[in-house]
Amino acid sequence: MFNTSDKEIIRQLAGQVAAIAASPVQDLKRAMWRDLNGRKPVRPMVMIDQVCWNEMNVDDELTLKCQDGQCRHYEDSLRKVLYQWRHFPVDRVVESFIRVPKAVNNSGFGVRVKEEIAVGDPTNSVVGHSFTNQFETDADLDKIKMPVVTHDKAETARRLEAAHELFDGTLTVFEDGYDPAYLTVWDPISFWMGVEGALYALVDRPDFMAEMVRRLVRGYMSALDQLEAQGLLCQPQPQIHCTGAYTDALPAPGFNPGRPRTKDLWMFSMAQMFSTVSPAMFEEFEVDLCMPLFKRFGCVYYGCCEPLDRKMAQVRKIPNVRKISMSPWVDEELGASEIKGDYVYSRKPNPALLAWPDFNEKAVREHLQATVDVCVRHGCPLELILKDVSTVKYEPRRLWRWAEIAMEVVG
Repeated sequence: MFNTSDKEIIRQLAGQVAAIAASPVQDLKRAMWRDLNGRKPVRPMVMIDQVCWNEMNVDDELTLKCQDGQCRHYEDSLRKVLYQWRHFPVDRVVESFIRVPKAVNNSGFGVRVKEEIAVGDPTNSVVGHSFTNQFETDADLDKIKMPVVTHDKAETARRLEAAHELFDGTLTVFEDGYDPAYLTVWDPISFWMGVEGALYALVDRPDFMAEMVRRLVRGYMSALDQLEAQGLLCQPQPQIHCTGAYTDALPAPGFNPGRPRTKDLWMFSMAQMFSTVSPAMFEEFEVDLCMPLFKRFGCVYYGCCEPLDRKMAQVRKIPNVRKISMSPWVDEELGASEIKGDYVYSRKPNPALLAWPDFNEKAVREHLQATVDVCVRHGCPLELILKDVSTVKYEPRRLWRWAEIAMEVVG
């Protein structure tokens, strides 16, 4: 199926990954993630994700050499694993398998996004968006359709055959089901209405917005039911929203590897556009209305960039929460005092420190140490998750050095 040169490139890279994955340090890291997610950490854990890969290439470490498109996809993934292991490994676990996703199709809600895009750096995937409001009348709610889930078994078989040809003898080929972890109603609503349109409607037409949320929740629940019934869900995840998901709490009792359930999995949810709404509105339109989704998963990671330090009373009503995001815009003392030892304090250090005209190591260290200190004071299990790194000013070593400083601070 593939030419000899492409296969040799993939097998060489996969062999390097396999050697790293076989190191005892990987088992140690898995155990430390389990301890953290069990709220009995050995130390704070550190992860780096969502990197500006367009600025990272040094000495052609990320330069693709394969010709076939499928091979280039695998090559890109393998080179990034090796690059991160060499330059900013932190606490990421390198696995000994390659995930091959089943060919699952989800028809979605039937609403196409209408937007304008603003591009800063054409080599960067981070762009600006201006969305057109497509939900201005009650009748517009009928645009929302119920998702239909199907499985193309022939395509899944083709993917597996190709993966075995490339990886047998190096990495284990793992047939992976559909990962439904990322479930939020407010991201799609913001794409369909724009953030301003949605926020104004929450005030001016609350019943309309509540009905929109209910329809999305029903759609998600239907899709999850279909995935469970067809045996298409993934196995318990090694990662959830840029962080280690290893836990002794999953899978749930009665787990069948051939037919995973949502209660065997993590869910990740958020309401980023609710950063400026009141706790009462957050509870009414997010926590209460999305409760059917929260209830069906085994563990929940809640939050992203929105500040949750003043909404912890509402977040506590979400069942099965294990980790709560503490974004760069929280009052860390307040957030830690609210979380205490009940949840993992999932701190998102400010990536802007990597984008200053000059990289200030002292500022980075103080920023991270402040988080460690506040979590020690309040007994919070802590993880430092650097994400949304849109630029390092084309100086990759800034990120490498950030990783070294972070490991020194938590060590």
